[in-house]
Amino acid sequence: MAETGPNTPQDLSDMVEAMMRGLQNKFQAMSDQIVSRMEEMGTRIDDLEKNVADLMTQAGMDESEAHFKQDK
Repeated sequence: MAETGPNTPQDLSDMVEAMMRGLQNKFQAMSDQIVSRMEEMGTRIDDLEKNVADLMTQAGMDESEAHFKQDK
């Protein structure tokens, strides 16, 4: 037999509480995933900035020259 729903107020309360716990767990997992991806993106940006600075150094440019050329 299929259960049609909660039979008592306590059953309803338990069902809602379980559903809210599940939603909270899903939200926390998604939040953790977003934070992790943002941290990874920050690391990649830092690495990219370092690589660009290294390339500029190899090309014989310093940051002041690069800004001067951009402003022209």
